[in-house]
Amino acid sequence: MASNTSWSEENFSCPICLDVFNSPVSTPCGHNFCRTCITRFWDDKVQCKCPVCNKLFHTRPDLRVNTFISGMVDRFRSSVRVKEQPCVEPGEVPCDVCTGTQLKAVKSCLVCFISFCQTHLEPHQRVAGLKKHRLVEPMDRLEDRMCKKHDRLLELFCQTEQVCVCQFCTETDHKSHLVVPLKEEYEVKTAQLGKIEAEVQQMIQERKLKIKEIKYTVELSNKDADREIADGMQVFTALMRYIEKWQDEFNQTVKERLKSTKKEAEDLIKELEQEIEDLTNRSSEVLQLSHTEDHLHFLQTFRSLKNPPPTRDWTTVEVRPPSYVGTLRRSLDQLEETLNMEMKKLCDAAELKRVQQYEVDVTLDPDTAHPQLILSEDGKQVHDGGVVKKLPDNPKRFTQYIYVLTRQSFSSGRFYFEVQVKDKTAWRLGVARESINRKGVIILTPENGYWTLYLDNDGLVFNDNPDVRLPLRAELQKVGVFVDYDEGLVSFYDVEARVHIYSATGCTFSEPLYPFLCPGLYNYAGKNSAPLIISPVNQTQ
Repeated sequence: MASNTSWSEENFSCPICLDVFNSPVSTPCGHNFCRTCITRFWDDKVQCKCPVCNKLFHTRPDLRVNTFISGMVDRFRSSVRVKEQPCVEPGEVPCDVCTGTQLKAVKSCLVCFISFCQTHLEPHQRVAGLKKHRLVEPMDRLEDRMCKKHDRLLELFCQTEQVCVCQFCTETDHKSHLVVPLKEEYEVKTAQLGKIEAEVQQMIQERKLKIKEIKYTVELSNKDADREIADGMQVFTALMRYIEKWQDEFNQTVKERLKSTKKEAEDLIKELEQEIEDLTNRSSEVLQLSHTEDHLHFLQTFRSLKNPPPTRDWTTVEVRPPSYVGTLRRSLDQLEETLNMEMKKLCDAAELKRVQQYEVDVTLDPDTAHPQLILSEDGKQVHDGGVVKKLPDNPKRFTQYIYVLTRQSFSSGRFYFEVQVKDKTAWRLGVARESINRKGVIILTPENGYWTLYLDNDGLVFNDNPDVRLPLRAELQKVGVFVDYDEGLVSFYDVEARVHIYSATGCTFSEPLYPFLCPGLYNYAGKNSAPLIISPVNQTQ
């Protein structure tokens, strides 16, 4: 007969204690109880009766353990114990003894090198010899804890070679090495984990910041790209208008030339038609005269025929069709010249608008100013006072030339500032690196750490070796200076005309850069007293 595997704990519970039967006995009426439970129940009664059906027994029944039910209870208990033990889950240590479905190990034996579930661990908890074995929390791959060479437990740590060893290893290969128990080295390494974790967390934070920085750069790039496309659209739209206008003018030129030719032809045709009409009339007169027989009338009339009506000699007269050879080429040459001028003007204006977005607020540093210079209280203006003041010696101060730097410096990215140069006949502007020579003779070239634009009676110059002479189309009012530190670029702009003046490219920057100003001598050309003024940017121009 097949066993009923669907029985629950209720089928094996005592009606009195409601627990699983312990030494189950049966009454004559067929009900089952724990021996102790039914005995105590009857001890308290005058008459013995069944607690379930109340059947009265005149004599106290002689109860014996029901071996069948007792066996069933034992099997049920074993089944419950197995079911209560969890099966192994991924990442957990399985029992090495279980066959079929492996259960989760609860302990590992470092002597047997076997992991046990609760059921198979029982001998280690009961047998005296096994109780001496060292039990630890479940561990996977216990064979890795054995020395491959001596087949002994790895219980020591060699600090010399930073490896785990067994006791026999200390007597052979690691005999002269510094060896400590695993626990001691564990505590040392554990103490180091805090520092390692802090370093790892710092590295994580640095990388998170770098991600944030990269995302911010991408965001700025998107905005720059959108702005560039918008500026480009304005430029191309303006250029298209110029092309369309030039096309209309070209078409009008061709049409005017055709119109002139047609007018000439119409006038000639009208003149010819008039002569034809006159000649036709004369022909009629001749024909009429040829038919007269009156001799007197004929002779009198014939005399008037001797003078024909005035006519032109048409043998050399012709209407020449207009020639358009070279018209399109000349028109395109003129268009190209105009477009180049307009395109440069539009591109310069768009470029200036773009770099103005990198405006920085800078103020002049009195500690760097030559003793002859006078700075405004807000640090935005400088001019030559004409008198050398007595000032404390400062390693940052220029002593030979009337130069001054700003308080602010820049070591990366982009920055832009504007300086008013109105009413001045000489000045110098640009940027300089931190380590420049500030004493004695100074040669203002990029090689020496100066990127400057200079104006004097000879015109506009970018100081280099050799100097770069630049065209000065009109009197400058305000100069913009833009620096892209990472790209190695320094650019100068005529702000009022919104025109690019000059760019120094391929520059190498490896230290902080400072905006640099020189107002020029007060008595230079007798009219250079106006100050240089660091001005706020007006992007609405």
